[in-house]
Amino acid sequence: MKRRRVISKRQRRVFLVRRIVAVIVLIAFLSAVFGIIWGIAQGVEGINRWIHRGDINAISRQAAPSPRQVSGVSDCSAEDISLELKATPTTVGVGGTVHFTATIAHSGSDNCLINASNASRVLTISSGSQTIWKSDVCPVSTRMLLLSNSDSDIQSIAWNTNATGSACQSDSNLLKVNAGTYQAQLSMKDDSKLTSNQVTIAVQ
Repeated sequence: MKRRRVISKRQRRVFLVRRIVAVIVLIAFLSAVFGIIWGIAQGVEGINRWIHRGDINAISRQAAPSPRQVSGVSDCSAEDISLELKATPTTVGVGGTVHFTATIAHSGSDNCLINASNASRVLTISSGSQTIWKSDVCPVSTRMLLLSNSDSDIQSIAWNTNATGSACQSDSNLLKVNAGTYQAQLSMKDDSKLTSNQVTIAVQ
């Protein structure tokens, strides 16, 4: 008959400590493995987003509603606003510069939205029936404004007494106009009823 091995209390404590240490090491190992896997997954996701960022941006731009849809406010009309034009000086030498002040003033009872950029609120310089210069030849960013009560938008526009063509060019490439009398006026591209007063410019 074999004798049963008697394990002392000290040995039992040693075995228990070893088991606890082994469990802790196992947990730490599994945590490290999980952390590595999670980090790799995040990295792959980040790389995928970077690769497809153009598609994501395109989808975002397509899904973004227009300002009118967001606000529920209608576009400004001739019943809501008025245009005013001033010039300094009104007499200038050939090759000189005229500084215009373009004002959009709200006078209606309801709020309204308007694109107040130079491509929508257009300054036109003409001589008789001939268009000499326009502020919308070169592309510009949309500038949407919400107007209410007695709001007004005042912008400065410079005319270097030159003539624009059908394509956008720098001022240095534009021909200077001859001496003569020219008419300047503001208008809204999307509403033919919205025009300002005319300002006469004498180029000498």
